[in-house]
Amino acid sequence: MSWKDTAEPVLTRMPSVRRPDGHVPFKRKLGWTAGILVLYFFLTNVMLFGVAQGEGTDIFGQFRSILAGSSGSILQVGIGPIVTASIVLQLLGGADLLGLDTQNNPRDQVLYQGLQKFLVLVMIVLTGMPMVFTGGFLPVDSGLASSLGLSDAGLQWIIFLQVFIGGVLILYMDEVVSKWGIGSGVGLFIIAGVSQRLIGGLIEFPFITPANVESYGIIPTWFRLALGQQSLSGGLLTTQGIRDLVFGQGQLLAIFTTVAIFVIVVYAESVRVEIPLSNARVKGARGRFPVKLIYASVLPMILVRALQMNLQFLGRIVHSQWAGMPAWLGDYSSEGNPISGFFYYVAPVQNPDDWMWFAGGGRGQEAIDIMVRVGVDLTVMIVGGAIFAIFWVKTTDMGPEATAKQIHNSGMQIPGFRQNVKSIERVLGQYIPQVTVIGGALVGVLAVAANMLGTIGGVSGTGLLLTVSITYKLYEQMAEEQLMEMHPMMRQMFG
Repeated sequence: MSWKDTAEPVLTRMPSVRRPDGHVPFKRKLGWTAGILVLYFFLTNVMLFGVAQGEGTDIFGQFRSILAGSSGSILQVGIGPIVTASIVLQLLGGADLLGLDTQNNPRDQVLYQGLQKFLVLVMIVLTGMPMVFTGGFLPVDSGLASSLGLSDAGLQWIIFLQVFIGGVLILYMDEVVSKWGIGSGVGLFIIAGVSQRLIGGLIEFPFITPANVESYGIIPTWFRLALGQQSLSGGLLTTQGIRDLVFGQGQLLAIFTTVAIFVIVVYAESVRVEIPLSNARVKGARGRFPVKLIYASVLPMILVRALQMNLQFLGRIVHSQWAGMPAWLGDYSSEGNPISGFFYYVAPVQNPDDWMWFAGGGRGQEAIDIMVRVGVDLTVMIVGGAIFAIFWVKTTDMGPEATAKQIHNSGMQIPGFRQNVKSIERVLGQYIPQVTVIGGALVGVLAVAANMLGTIGGVSGTGLLLTVSITYKLYEQMAEEQLMEMHPMMRQMFG
């Protein structure tokens, strides 16, 4: 008996969102997408009951922008469990250990979807329990526990139940968007979180504590500098003043990096090799299949960063629980950031202060240590980006073989070649594998560069890349949906 026969009774009974019976009108898709987005923002403001407010730390730290959710809210775990489960499935699928034919076997498709949900639930538990039951991350309000007649341990279980419910909610919200809305819920939540931080970084204005200069956004800061209510360190014409204008209060480098990433990603999305197609059944019907430079999209970057996040997550847990942790593993600052050892070298560079020792940054580290850390981060992102891009193309049926079948089944063919799947696959095989690796490595370089130079609102480079790319693809999907609404015959032709 195989594992499929053993697990089938459980996996086939996993709750799921019903698929639409037929075509969903564009306006209804837009409505479902907007409704889930509103629900997401609402849940990020529902705080966990029983947590001592203002005392915990966000264990995800700088990874929060790509893992969505909100620290201390019911969406504490964000999309982390979904991403981690995807990593496990991609590794197992890439090694062909699952033995599932998700392309042609309906039973295996159901098992795969059930297995994915089951793994997400497991990851919610494995992620949530250390957050709740390990001190310092979600501390219990002991006074509230006493007033309710509960022990601290009893209130911890109530907090964990809320975290678990939040993880399940975001799982099914993602499924609703995928089946009834536009795009995917994971992409939508990333856009929402990153956009919120970008807007805050631009226009934040502390009405309650106006004397706190550091909490002003870029636009209010420039107004205050122009009106003389705020001044640069040492004056504008001094070295310190210019440094403050570029790296500090003025944030010129962050503005430049953010704009540059927007332009580069949009340009890279438009760079493509277009393979001509013709319809064998409809004379004169022609089209093109685009093989984009970023063929696998930037979503595989989530998987690479999630691996780094889980490693840092493990480091903080070990440090908080193991008083005699060996020095070679590392030590942590009072803010919870690694400052030495293994966990320091494998920690991704998050902003200019992490490495610009020549401009007053570096956080007191030696130049050689900083360069090693940057080199490790760059290597992980380039190699990891290429590897996960390959896995992504394979598991999402974007490879030459699967794409050739889709083109052939739609009645299209490549002019000048035989009308069969193998001919189409052979042509696609000349482009897709190479472009997948190059695009994955390029996105890795851009993500590290954006982190090193800094962005508006302190958004991570990966988060900014994801937001721009997902928004661009969302725009393309919306344009395609509107086109299908206007011309129903095209919907029938392309399935």
